Amino acid sequence: MNEVSQIGVTQEEDGVRLDRWFKRRFPMLTHGRLEKLLRTGQVRVDGARAKANARLAAGQVVRVPPLGEEAAKPAPKPERSVSDKDAEFVRSLVIHKDKSVLVLNKPAGLAVQGGTKTERHLDGMLDALAFEGERPRLVHRLDRDTSGVLVLARTARAAASLARAFKQKDARKIYWALVVGVPVPRQGTIDLALTKQGGPRAERVFAAEKGDENARDAATHFSTVAMAAHKLAWVAFMPLTGRTHQIRAHAAAISTPIVGDGKYGGVNAHPGGEIPRKLHLHARSIDIAHPDGGRLFIEADLPPHMKASWKLLGFDLRDAEDAFAGLEE
Repeated sequence: MNEVSQIGVTQEEDGVRLDRWFKRRFPMLTHGRLEKLLRTGQVRVDGARAKANARLAAGQVVRVPPLGEEAAKPAPKPERSVSDKDAEFVRSLVIHKDKSVLVLNKPAGLAVQGGTKTERHLDGMLDALAFEGERPRLVHRLDRDTSGVLVLARTARAAASLARAFKQKDARKIYWALVVGVPVPRQGTIDLALTKQGGPRAERVFAAEKGDENARDAATHFSTVAMAAHKLAWVAFMPLTGRTHQIRAHAAAISTPIVGDGKYGGVNAHPGGEIPRKLHLHARSIDIAHPDGGRLFIEADLPPHMKASWKLLGFDLRDAEDAFAGLEE
């Protein structure tokens, strides 16, 4: 590509950041070179200078300067292979499908993305969910051992819209958990800043001390739905922020660790008896702005180990209706 090009932004690219637009159109162009082109005004949007994080709108025109043959050529497509067994498995998780959005009920124990010693993960199976369209995109995450609602975008436009909704806190997520003990008071808001610490336990968060420069505000509404002999409680949580392990750390901070969460609750998180030792934390529902307009509200059934505990303790799902009545969102 040795000439200046004027490229229109398509409807599917509406809302995509400028740097990500370049990454998709010209994957071999380095970020450093793109930043230089932006600084020197060689890249323009509708004739005006733009920054890398600018959001594009359908119909706008991007001026692309000569990039050279190497930068302009498409990147080699990675070879992905999803076994028939995994393809059937991940398709069985779909609880909602439309032209822009997929929603899964993620099982406990399945990592969303790969990492050290994590070879089998949801991200590696997404080709099986392309159906008649594009490979879906992850727009948020759940911990490996947390089950429940996970939203995927089916197009770049939908991904940008959903990401914007999460960033602007236009998403109401409710989690259900079984905790050891009963919260006092039964309903309220946990407002406790969290911080990560380095070393081998980097994926663990702690209550931040005053003056901690790495502290991040974190707030969670909670409401006790039902109790079992004042030893266990079914608690609904509504996170107002989205920090790593936020609900788990906040539950432990009020002395009611989530059942099965040895990382934050230690031995106290395992009540014994017939209660399974698995983490009892489930993303029950989400209410979010739909990329095509209106709202998307989805609920996900409890995983088998939590269903067993709910049955054992005699909990009735209907008791969770209006759990947060009286709490401001």
